[in-house]
Amino acid sequence: MEANKVLDAKGLACPMPIVKTKKAMNELESGQVLEIHATDKGAKNDLTAWAKSGGHEFIKHVEDNGVLKFWIKKG
Repeated sequence: MEANKVLDAKGLACPMPIVKTKKAMNELESGQVLEIHATDKGAKNDLTAWAKSGGHEFIKHVEDNGVLKFWIKKG
């Protein structure tokens, strides 16, 4: 998956991954993709709900050696 920006939110607890995601998303143009790396297990539900409420497209997520990776396209 090709991302325009990568956000490292590893080691951060809720709500910091969302706060940092929102800030990073504000720096992107509509249609660009943000890749987020997090270790907080709650980030999956939080980011899915946040993307939907913000009009963004939650593309996919994978888990890689305990790191959750998410791709969200800016709406």
